[in-house]
Amino acid sequence: MAPGVADAASEHIALPLPRLCLVHSQRQRCGVRIEALLDELQAADEDDDKPMEYSDVAILRSLPGVGRIAAATIIAEASAALTERDYRALRGHAGIAPVTKQSGKQRMVLMRYACNERLRHAFYHCARVAVIRDLPSKSYYTALRRRGHTHGRALRAVADRLLRILIAMLTTHTLFDSSKARTRGIETLSEKVA
Repeated sequence: MAPGVADAASEHIALPLPRLCLVHSQRQRCGVRIEALLDELQAADEDDDKPMEYSDVAILRSLPGVGRIAAATIIAEASAALTERDYRALRGHAGIAPVTKQSGKQRMVLMRYACNERLRHAFYHCARVAVIRDLPSKSYYTALRRRGHTHGRALRAVADRLLRILIAMLTTHTLFDSSKARTRGIETLSEKVA
């Protein structure tokens, strides 16, 4: 190396370090603020409801794969559909519902692009984390991949499953309980693959 190249490179690397530290601290403060807002919203909902019922925020946060960012995004972007417990509207709005294009003898089922991208990303990440941490979701994902589904399509199917569970939990005012999760459909799907 030419003289001074190592010194210049180390100076160049150290230059953005204060900016990165600032961005990191701002992200942490935003995360704390989002968590506080979710807690406030949850407390306000629980005060208004009957004593034994859980709030919508608590139910949403109990779903596997839903973190503070995903919960805040889902509440902000789809509050009307959540309040009405409208599965079809939420499914279409989040881009989980596929689009069927048919012309003559040809029929194709494609991913929905006309949707709310923030909501789609939130459900995508919920499904991705659920596949890692939730055994029924992981089994369902694995069975779909064995059937030949792509990674994205399988994750959208997992997100659709989580959305059905979420609407059922909101309707019955119950929290997610992994011991009560139904695996009958997953076992049937696994048997079809084998």
